[in-house]
Parts: sequence; C-alpha cells; structure tokens
Amino acid sequence: MPLNTRYRGAEAADVLRRGRASTLFTVRGFLGNDYPALLAGEDLPELRLVVLLEGEPAGRELGWADFLDGGAAVDADAARERAAGVRPDDVADIVFTSGTTGRPKGAMSTHDATLWAFRAWSEVSTLRAGDRYLLINPFFHTFGYKAGILACLLNGATMLPEAVFDAATAAARLAADRVSVLMGPPTVFTSLLELPDRPVHSLRLAGTGAADVPVDLIRRIRGELGVPHVFTAYGLSEAAGVVSVCPVDADAETVARTSGPALPGTEIRIAAPDGRALPPGEQGEILVRGRHVMRGYLDDPEATARAFDADGRLRTGDLGRLDARGYLTVTGRLKDMFVVGGFNVYPAEIEGVLATHPAVVEAAVLGVPDARLGEVGAAWLVARAETGPDELTAWLRERLANFKVPRHFRFVDALPRNAAGKVVKDALRRRA
Repeated sequence: MPLNTRYRGAEAADVLRRGRASTLFTVRGFLGNDYPALLAGEDLPELRLVVLLEGEPAGRELGWADFLDGGAAVDADAARERAAGVRPDDVADIVFTSGTTGRPKGAMSTHDATLWAFRAWSEVSTLRAGDRYLLINPFFHTFGYKAGILACLLNGATMLPEAVFDAATAAARLAADRVSVLMGPPTVFTSLLELPDRPVHSLRLAGTGAADVPVDLIRRIRGELGVPHVFTAYGLSEAAGVVSVCPVDADAETVARTSGPALPGTEIRIAAPDGRALPPGEQGEILVRGRHVMRGYLDDPEATARAFDADGRLRTGDLGRLDARGYLTVTGRLKDMFVVGGFNVYPAEIEGVLATHPAVVEAAVLGVPDARLGEVGAAWLVARAETGPDELTAWLRERLANFKVPRHFRFVDALPRNAAGKVVKDALRRRA
C-alpha cells in the first residue's frame, strides 16, 4: 500500500488502519517531515514494525540493514515455498485513490492485472531495454509506481529517480544523465518550455496525459524540445493505472485531443445515464472491462457494487467519447459538470479553450452558485502575460456558447495540485 508522502499523521494513520498494515517502511527528513513522529499518538493496533529505510532508527524502529539481517532466520527452502505461494490472481497492491473529490478508497489489483497491463502499455509506448528514464512522478501514484518503477523493471530500463520536481534541476539532469524518457503531467513539460534556456538533452520519448492537453503543447514538445515521440494515455487506479494509450507517432491533434485506443484486450464503452452504449461522437460515462480492472475496493462492498454495472464493467466516473477509429477523448468528470440555466457545462472543454489563449499558461474551471442561473463558471488562471476578465470574456465568446463562458476570473501564481499533479478542485471550491 503506497502512502502519499504529502499526508499528515491523521491521514496516513487512516490508510494504515483501513489497510490493517502490519509493517511500515518509511524515512525521516523527506520534504522536511519526520514521518514516524507524525504518527505518534495515532491508534494503530495492527502496526507491529516500522522500518527506517535510511538514517538512524529511534525507539522501536528497525534500521534497513537490521531488517535485512532478519532474513537469515528464513531458510532457502522456506523462502522458495513462500514465493511459490504467491499466485497471479492474488492481490498485489492496494492503491488508495487520490481523494481530490472525497475520502480515498483502496483499489485492489492483482499481480496478473498489473503485469499484463504494463506489458501492453510498454509495447504501445515503446519503452524498451536501454532507455534511461527520469522518474519524477510520485511512487505512491500509479504513474510513478507502475508506469515508472514497474515498467522499468519489466523492460530493463534504467531508473533515474528525482525526489522533487524542479524544472531547472530536471533540465540539468536531462543532459548529465543522458535521459531518453521523461513522463509527467502537462505542467512538467510547460515548466521546461518556460525556462529561459532550452535544456540540452537526448530525449526520444515523452509521455503525458490529462483531459485538457493543448495541441500546441504537443507541437512544442516535438518542435522546441526536439522530442520525436510523444504519447498520451488515460488510466485510473481502479484499472491498474492504464486503460488507453495513444500511439507515439500519431499527429499532434490526435495525441492532444485523444488518449488513443483501448489497450489490446480491453473494452471501452461510452454509456448514457441508463447504461446503453452510445455511438461514436456522443459523450457519456467511460465504462471499462478487461483483465486489469480491480477486484474491488478494500472492505467496501457498497462502493464496489456502485463501481460496476450489471455486466461487470467498471464505471470510471469520467466522461468521454469515442471517435470512429475507437480513439478515446476524456472530456471531464461527472462530478465536475455544472448546469448553467438548464445547460450542462463540462469544465475540461472550457479549460482546453483557455489553454490556447496566448496569455494563459494553465486554467481550471468549476461551477459556483449564481442567484439567477443556478450555477455559472469560475476560472482560475496562471498567466504568462497581462490580460483581464473583459478581454478574456470577449475572446471566449468568439469560441464558446455564451452559457459556457465563465462569469468570474481569478489570477493565481499556481493552481493547487496534489502530489500526483492533479488540480485539487475541492481547494478551489473552498476559495470560491
């Protein structure tokens, strides 16, 4: 069970209790935190052992070397027997969802599900032996853990971990470590492109993904950064972290506007509220069925039942559409949709348009209460040049229906994000 390094003591203890963790591997000092100290006073009756991976253990903690020495008590035959007892359909990990819209839930994935998914992902993304992969995504998230560590192990790629992303530091490492692969949310590549000096590098592969990747960003990664192969993907913890991958040689419009076709052997359905399949081009909830879909949520049969339809398809809670080729476009979250005077509005569409404005670096949109219309849009913007609400409103009205144009604009230095790079819209709602 990977633990979010940004959690405070009570949040981490909640996951440890719900997962009935008996052993915790941790460190002291990362991000300025004393993680064992954060748990002091928390009720963790099943936590029997805390192993400190680096630094001097204190109190009841066990150092890493001492933990390894304990293996001497297990003879080779017993070790082989224990290893052989692990079956493909056993639960391999419990990844707690990011919790940007509510309390995290523990998605249980099997060994077979994860290995199958990332062998398929590796083939489409072209990660291969000999690649040198700068790992900047958090290891508690499937992007860093499965599309990072696990993918490197499966393919024989070199892992180059970076503790905390900083654009200037990452740019220096691209050259110094002969990095060939870099993956991260769009903001990672935006940050590199905003540097005054373009990083010297030998990158051959860049991977990103979000509901609102600007086409111009894909063009700039290929053109200004000089990365020949760029792909996007879509996934969620409940499907071992990946559902679809866009081919690396697709045109910029396809890479930005879609997340590609489903992994081979995976079914994607776009469903109406009543569950019926919608034809290409129509928007609905994304349903997924395949070998890599989770077994369910830990100790939560009600949430598990809600997560699947009558035919066993995973209800992702994401909105999207398929084109005639079967390529998926993710258009937003069901929970993010708001209604302006009776019209449904999807923030990802507005965010995508705002991202093409020459003064806008990033945008996040959500619905806020309005006395006349029920709800209206509010946009939070990170800008690279001076602009204002009147200019943005006029510009958007040329590109969007009037009811989709935000009524409120807020300019910020940075959007609130969790450690996985997702915008935390609950934080924006609290500000609103």
